[in-house]
Amino acid sequence: MNSFAQCIFRNRRVRRWGGLFALVGFLLSAPATRAQAIRIAAASDLQFAMDDLASRYQKKTGQQLFVTYGSSGNFYAQIQSGAPFDVFFSADILYPQKLIDARLADPKSLVIYACGQIVLWAPADAQLNLSQDGFAGLLDPRVQKIAVANPDHAPYGRAAVAALRHAGIYEQIKSRLVYGENISQAAQFAQSGGAQVGILALSLALSPSMKSGDRWLIPSELYPPLEQAAILLASSANKAGARAFLEFVNSDAGREALSQHGFTLPKSSSPNAQKQKP
Repeated sequence: MNSFAQCIFRNRRVRRWGGLFALVGFLLSAPATRAQAIRIAAASDLQFAMDDLASRYQKKTGQQLFVTYGSSGNFYAQIQSGAPFDVFFSADILYPQKLIDARLADPKSLVIYACGQIVLWAPADAQLNLSQDGFAGLLDPRVQKIAVANPDHAPYGRAAVAALRHAGIYEQIKSRLVYGENISQAAQFAQSGGAQVGILALSLALSPSMKSGDRWLIPSELYPPLEQAAILLASSANKAGARAFLEFVNSDAGREALSQHGFTLPKSSSPNAQKQKP
């Protein structure tokens, strides 16, 4: 092969490999582009509040947010197994602290963003008068099933059981408890007639489809505080974006939105998490 032919061959080979490298570069850059969206794992009690927060934030910044709802315990297990979330909004502080202990989350990012409340709730047409009778309403013979979140992995379920025990009626009604996978599913049971009463998050009881129901706010002294914490995950592909969203949730605008959805606000958002054990 003469030198001219060799030159043409080399040029063709360079162009061929250059095109291949360009294609590979494009394919590799596509996931990186998608990774710029913030992937949020959020406890089910946040369904309406987080939708509101995400909408406000997207309008303000143009940042894309993907939110998945579920039980805090299930998210904890998924994150341990490598689920690709950027930030975790738990219904308690214990699961985020466990992630810190496992070195799966940034301890400096831990923030208590709200405190949850629980209520007895029944459809308005059930005529149980929970708002006046409180826990006594659960002893009504018409109440055959009471929906709660599964206490094995849902903080609201643990709060419900604690309140029933504190009120001294747990043993009387425990056989009538039906468990939702999370607090949102427990609310669906109560709404659909799968249960006559639900022990639910106030944030869900105030939602458009449930706010007309009969409800009684369970005194907060009957159950451990539902301090709800958020944390940035160590595996996050968009740490800067996730931090910015956490700052927004903890801002005056974010706290106002949470308050409107039935959450109380902590005096301080900086927990002394090291003194709390799972």
